[in-house]
Amino acid sequence: MTRPDVPRFNVLGVGVSALTFAQARDLVVGTAGDAKQGYVCLTSVHGIGEAQRDPGFKAILNASWLTTPDGMPLVWLGPKGVERVYGPDLMLAVCDSGRTRGLRHYFYGGNPGVADELAAKLTARFPGLLVVGTHCPPFRELTADELTSVESAVALARPDIIWVGLSTPKQERFMAGPGKALDAALLLGVGAAFDFHSGRVVQAPRWIQRSGLEWLFRACVEPRRLAGRYLRNNSMFVLRVAAQKLGLRRYPLS
Repeated sequence: MTRPDVPRFNVLGVGVSALTFAQARDLVVGTAGDAKQGYVCLTSVHGIGEAQRDPGFKAILNASWLTTPDGMPLVWLGPKGVERVYGPDLMLAVCDSGRTRGLRHYFYGGNPGVADELAAKLTARFPGLLVVGTHCPPFRELTADELTSVESAVALARPDIIWVGLSTPKQERFMAGPGKALDAALLLGVGAAFDFHSGRVVQAPRWIQRSGLEWLFRACVEPRRLAGRYLRNNSMFVLRVAAQKLGLRRYPLS
């Protein structure tokens, strides 16, 4: 695996890739026809919080091909010039730009029917887009036979990119674990992008996304599933970052 020469900045022990949106798009599109390169994590405050509770998950983020700043708080903590690399936007940009390279896409994840709906919506939006397969896995770990079946389907489809929509931290664990056996240049964990672009879930307006309050919008849309998680994670994130900035606690990259 050849890791891109992209510097990382330390957010609570997670090395976040310091890059622009255009750089991320071009790096992903540039893998067309490549051998296996690994996986891309698009992480936010939620992912950073999971990494504090689970050192193994932190290691997954730090071993990625890229770990991009998916949320505005991570952008604000980065060096000058860093831009948000938001999963749903990256998916659209790669689908659009990758058409000239013949980039081949595979959608893995979502509730039953979502991956197929996503494929239909994106191929209508981007004429010439090559979607070579979809798969909706069960809400549990795959059995050996199920994994073998997925491996065979992917081998026949020959995708360059596998978009993984399983939510954090499940999708990252899949990409760094069973997903390593799948024959594709890159796996990208984009979470809610499947629901957004299939039309199943409403997306926050742009001004809310830029303000860093997308978490509040999503908590209002899905309060039972997300409100408690966001309140806990965001509060702890602020306290931990303050401790890191003030030198009260060290968070080494590991």
